[in-house]
Amino acid sequence: MSNYIVFDIGGSSVKYAIMSEEGDFITKGSYKSERNNFELFKTDMENAINKAKEEYSISGVAVSAPGGVDSDTGIIGGASALPCIHGPNFKKIFGEDLGVNLEIENDANCAALGEVWKGAAKDNKDVLFVVCGTGIGGAVIKDKKIHKGNNLHGGEFGYCILNTKKEGENIIFETWSTIAATGGLLNTVAKLKNIDVEELDGRKIFDLAEKGDSDCINAIDEFYLNNAKGIFNIQYMYDPEKIVIGGAISSREDFIDKINEKLDLIMKNIPVAKVRPIIEKCKFENDANLLGALFNYLQRNGKC
Repeated sequence: MSNYIVFDIGGSSVKYAIMSEEGDFITKGSYKSERNNFELFKTDMENAINKAKEEYSISGVAVSAPGGVDSDTGIIGGASALPCIHGPNFKKIFGEDLGVNLEIENDANCAALGEVWKGAAKDNKDVLFVVCGTGIGGAVIKDKKIHKGNNLHGGEFGYCILNTKKEGENIIFETWSTIAATGGLLNTVAKLKNIDVEELDGRKIFDLAEKGDSDCINAIDEFYLNNAKGIFNIQYMYDPEKIVIGGAISSREDFIDKINEKLDLIMKNIPVAKVRPIIEKCKFENDANLLGALFNYLQRNGKC
């Protein structure tokens, strides 16, 4: 049986696991992410790989990383919370130089692949994956494989324009990320209450709403409606079998129900729309990126 070391590079920590080819976890660990010094980042990751090679029969290295990941070259473009990872060639430094094969993919894409492999979309081929966090991210799955797009922007649903408004002579364009991500929810409530956004978090807003705070109740209602609008739009762009939703807020018990209520409203008011989006919460949370990184490795090496 082949074993792999799999990394999920995050803004605060790097999670890693030894996994079997079937996606079973053998061991798990983590260490603090190094943000700015690539040599320190390199030392930490090399130590984990070398230790795994000594203790297990490692067939390869799979990586989930933030940013504009070029899976062919192994170079991460764009920007993230870890500036030092953008530019170095991961395939060479942590693969060829260490005598192992390495595959790397964007973290949102990995989360989607994890759900397609063993999660909420394991019985589907064409799926959209939406991540609702500080911003809106996502992934496009076609025939159980990532569609990255010409500019590696496939699944960047956060750029979708959901609303416009005029302020004097200016037109303000409001994107899915700015008005319907959790960061947008915080900003909306902060403006309504004329307080610093740092005084708020998602949990506090929902707690206040449950206690009858009208600002929070209205902001949350608008939050769900805007997410439903985004989901409706991408359904008709791609016509997937299912849209899987992830992100910390998706763990709320009523999250999917509330969006479905807003989708019912949209469908009722757009009678020509006959295809209702099917939405489902992601099955895996902390492990989705690790599972998807391994699935990406196996796909790219013809093992599944």
